[in-house]
Amino acid sequence: MAKPKIGISIGDINGIGLEVILKTLNDSQIYKYCIPVIYGSSKVISYHKNIVDSENFQYQNAKDAAHAVDDGKAQVINVWNDNVNITLGKATDTGGRFAFKSLEAAVIDLKNGSIDALVTAPINKQAMKMGGFNHPGHTEYITAQLGSKNSLMMMVSDDLKVGVVTGHIPLKDVSSSLTRDLLFDKLQILNETLKIDFGVERPLIAVLGLNPHAGDEGVLGDEEDKIIRPIIIEAKKKGIMALGPFSADGFFGAGQFKKFDAVLAMYHDQGLVPFKSISFGGGINYTAGLVAIRTSPDHGTGYEIAGANQADESSFRKALFLAIDISRNRASYTEMHANPLVKRERYFVDEVPVE
Repeated sequence: MAKPKIGISIGDINGIGLEVILKTLNDSQIYKYCIPVIYGSSKVISYHKNIVDSENFQYQNAKDAAHAVDDGKAQVINVWNDNVNITLGKATDTGGRFAFKSLEAAVIDLKNGSIDALVTAPINKQAMKMGGFNHPGHTEYITAQLGSKNSLMMMVSDDLKVGVVTGHIPLKDVSSSLTRDLLFDKLQILNETLKIDFGVERPLIAVLGLNPHAGDEGVLGDEEDKIIRPIIIEAKKKGIMALGPFSADGFFGAGQFKKFDAVLAMYHDQGLVPFKSISFGGGINYTAGLVAIRTSPDHGTGYEIAGANQADESSFRKALFLAIDISRNRASYTEMHANPLVKRERYFVDEVPVE
């Protein structure tokens, strides 16, 4: 298979995004598996290169993704040529504005197929808002730009995969946002992405309850009886192997997650707190259910260590390799299902089958 072109948005220029990008791409082995295309500015990259220990990192400017070549160097598309004030460790409107410019250009190419996948470096929500970004986060923006009806925020590691039904919304709004239609959509997306993107033939999915002790038979809430349990039953009828609802504390505390291919949590922290406790530093944020592929490291902008050359690039490296793997898995799945066997009518003459 041809090497995939993996787009990289640089995130907040005042954070550790470019540090983990440069440290990852400093490894020459990366270029055996993909063509990295960075959306940003060679001036900003040079600034961070002087901070980071990345003596083996080499790049060249590319006019656009179509002109990005496979020559063992990172390909940089200059989204802007302005001189930018970098204020390491601070949330600024400048940081938000240029993070948005990088993301916007990368998503346009992701949408038109100029790149095969996108890895997004971390952004700061306050800085993004100051910079004119009117979305809760990467997931919601990319979903809207790609015209997808729905998507699923997933956290992925070697040990655990967790999806969340409701994402970046206040906790007080979770219950009113949780509907049967929404839950079924998210469960269906999770089931499909496990099969297509992760190569799990018959996924087994654990579904968590919303309330403590999964409602305790209605004593602590009735969402389990009115919404979650009926959807699990409906999903099984449609061939989705889902079990639950499970009480989140006991489920993770007893290690039951090890028996499942993935877990569907009802809200952000219900899924991400145990995930990061188990897999922090080695986790990946993946947006499932899109027509295109987007991954991200599981950490934030790291303002407190920005410019100190202390950031660990492990999660970003894993996000890059997951984007490569999913790109190949999707291509393989499409190829395998492109020409399904045609079922033919058969009848028998003197016990000899005739078509």
